Amino acid sequence: MDNNIVSLIKQGESQTVEFKTSFGKEVVVSVVAFANAQGGKIFIGVNDNGSIIGIDIHNETLKDWINQIKVNTQPQILVDIYKIEINAKSIAVVDIKEYPLKPIAYKNRYYKRVQNSNHLMSLDEIANMHLQTINSSWDYYIDERHDFDDISQENIEYFIEKVEQNLGKTFSDDPMTILKKYELIKEGKLTWGAYLLFTSNNSAITAFQIGRFKDPITIIDNIDINTNLFKQIDTAIEFIKKHLMTEFIITGEPQRTVKYDYPLEAIREIVINMVVHRDYRDSGNSIIKIFDDKIEFFNPGKLYGNLTVEELLSGNYSSQTRNRAVARAFKEAGIIERYGSGIARIQDECKKHGKVEVKFEEFQHGFKIILAKIEKKSNVGVNVGVNVGVNVGVNDIYEFIAKNQPIKANVISSNFPKVTQRTIERYIKQLKDEDKIEFIGAPKTGGYIVK
Repeated sequence: MDNNIVSLIKQGESQTVEFKTSFGKEVVVSVVAFANAQGGKIFIGVNDNGSIIGIDIHNETLKDWINQIKVNTQPQILVDIYKIEINAKSIAVVDIKEYPLKPIAYKNRYYKRVQNSNHLMSLDEIANMHLQTINSSWDYYIDERHDFDDISQENIEYFIEKVEQNLGKTFSDDPMTILKKYELIKEGKLTWGAYLLFTSNNSAITAFQIGRFKDPITIIDNIDINTNLFKQIDTAIEFIKKHLMTEFIITGEPQRTVKYDYPLEAIREIVINMVVHRDYRDSGNSIIKIFDDKIEFFNPGKLYGNLTVEELLSGNYSSQTRNRAVARAFKEAGIIERYGSGIARIQDECKKHGKVEVKFEEFQHGFKIILAKIEKKSNVGVNVGVNVGVNVGVNDIYEFIAKNQPIKANVISSNFPKVTQRTIERYIKQLKDEDKIEFIGAPKTGGYIVK
């Protein structure tokens, strides 16, 4: 065993190893941090550099330390402490197991081990750890702020219909009984999950903002979505589609194939993941920014369950869900296929598309996904840009209006960045003169449609 201990010490402090020169309150803090994480060992009598300096250990020393740890932790925990000799020097090894009922506190402060240091946990982290321990989640808890007047019967029926279609069965129970079976109603009251899924009002909790940007500060078009979660997905995707470029591929079939400049399936998967995994207790909004060369998707709430971006990309992780009630409802309705497969599908769709790469990163208090167009280097020269602009003709503008009507002239222009504003205006005038399109609505809010 001594050889294993020496090897651990040589590797230095880590997620599961800590060095201390003496016993004190910092040892108790480390015990709590390890118990709230994966467990670990504290070596007392070893300095920060891993040098064994030794420590005086008397007959009652270890018992006294065990008791001090016990009385200073809430709930009280017992650890194993034993003495070993290395190079004629005594050190103590505190062996801590991961505690099954988390979190553990030291003087009403909660710590967890993160890499090689002890991290003071936030209120959200404490709540999440407790919910994980009891195998529950926030959205299964009763919502005392809203009642049945705040949800829509139509939205409930939509959910039930989707579940019946997906599972190939017909419910014989009434809607309220079905929601009880899904634990969306408890003790005759709404849960937070029920409110999010079926709200009939504009809800600040579900606020979702999407904007089409010409540059980082200039917004061409935008939408605020404050609906129930089911409606959010289709509304968000339709808005994004309106601002994507399209090309028509001739396949020999009567109908031409339309290809967007971003993979639609990847976008749909990202939006669904945003809705399902968002931290709805965070005051921030879900935000999508559409630029000429990229789309940024930001969601409040970092990766759940101490998951890192590296683990996420490796695929070697156990999927955990922040909003279990919402995730279950989406799975039963057939909106998500299986837990933990979304990231792989996003990567696969971008790879199949061939012209977009995807990036994942934690950003401030949340998580960001970026779909960026791949810049292809060419030796052809400046004529490429000129030819791209020339090759966009009046028929392309007509087809774009037909697909996205009603649409404003500035939005049309933003989707053809290689074509000058004057050329777009000339094409629009030509189509109007040929009686192929018309403008409907007020000047500020209306747009062009095909006749």
